Amino acid sequence: MTVDSDWDDWLLRAVEDADPDGLAIWYLGCNGFVLKTSGDTTVFVDPYLGIGDPPRTVRMVPVPFEPSEVQEADAVLGTHEHTDHVHGPSQAPILASTGADYYTTDSGHDVVSDEAWLENWSVTDDQLNEVTEGDTVEIGDLTIHVEPANDPDAEHPVSYVFEHESGTFFHGGDARPGDFEAVGEAYDIDLGVLAFGTVGMIPDSDTGEPKRTKWYNDENMIIEAANELQLDTLLPSHWDMWKGMTTEPTVLHNHAASFEYPRSMEIVEIGDRVDL
Repeated sequence: MTVDSDWDDWLLRAVEDADPDGLAIWYLGCNGFVLKTSGDTTVFVDPYLGIGDPPRTVRMVPVPFEPSEVQEADAVLGTHEHTDHVHGPSQAPILASTGADYYTTDSGHDVVSDEAWLENWSVTDDQLNEVTEGDTVEIGDLTIHVEPANDPDAEHPVSYVFEHESGTFFHGGDARPGDFEAVGEAYDIDLGVLAFGTVGMIPDSDTGEPKRTKWYNDENMIIEAANELQLDTLLPSHWDMWKGMTTEPTVLHNHAASFEYPRSMEIVEIGDRVDL
């Protein structure tokens, strides 16, 4: 289910009008991002424009745009099969209107099939691409490496490393520490995104009764993952999204203070832009 955007189309037009010197990255809330390069390559990662499944999951940030309003996209990537990462109503209209390619894992493609993207949104089969750990994809002036992700709640999660001449950006999906040491050794990551949240009492999907729930990294876990990745800068995401699971990202400065990584923190809100 999607809803009308609270923001009209100003954010999309800002991305389209941008002419970055290197790599520009906008935060879309939840775990969504859009990247635009100096070579005019535009890539969306995990854009989610739904409202969740109230009262179990209740969206706490604006819907920043309507997917049918996207006019420029070369690719859309999904990190894993959960609704707020692979979601037909959010992503299929982008593919249909722009002709962009779609990349996700086998479990993500199960969602594509179950939601009938080809039939319901005029997506074509040649737009759909399956990726797995170890793959490399070239999109415009971006080189994208598919790496492991330790997300015990997901069926087949991956992370993505985006290499550009101006710097390296990492998106970890909802992953926790445990699988990132080799990634940290292989790449010099300038900016890395990791999902951050708290423990909350969320209605159980089967019984509807409140259940102690932990979906994302807590304060100590996200700093542990940042050290595995040897991040120059950590950008925490997802902390803004679900009622009962939100938290305060500025506390991470204290948790990171005695560790080598991250060397700095980038705290952003939905709609903010960061440049490499």
